[in-house]
Amino acid sequence: MVTVDGGILVQGEDNKLANEYKVVTKKEPTEMELRDMIFGMKVVKYVKSNAIVVVKDGVATGIGGGQVNRIWATKEALERGKGGAVLASDAFFPFRDCVDEAAKNGIKAIIQPGGSIRDEESVEACNEHGISMVFTGVRHFKH
Repeated sequence: MVTVDGGILVQGEDNKLANEYKVVTKKEPTEMELRDMIFGMKVVKYVKSNAIVVVKDGVATGIGGGQVNRIWATKEALERGKGGAVLASDAFFPFRDCVDEAAKNGIKAIIQPGGSIRDEESVEACNEHGISMVFTGVRHFKH
């Protein structure tokens, strides 16, 4: 529960993890990338939204959180972790800009809930950059 001017915001506990994953790009993630992606989703659910986590070899190397938009959180996480890593997002990408930024920084795979009306733009960007993308169907976005 959070107080806001003139009221309160009640939000349920985030205790879900995705049990199924759907590869939505031409490129499939490797086994190690998939392990890192799943770990990234476990970490990102505990970061203040907008949240992005960069993971490499089982280690969270970059965390961007609490930003007012997803691209700022992406840039913050990528400043710390890049090069052959994977990226996890607590919510869908509303635009392809985060994928383009990830590609510039050597990200090889992305995991996110999906669900944007512009999902196809992000998928196309991944295909253009040779990045695999996985949808989970489970958001961890917190207000």
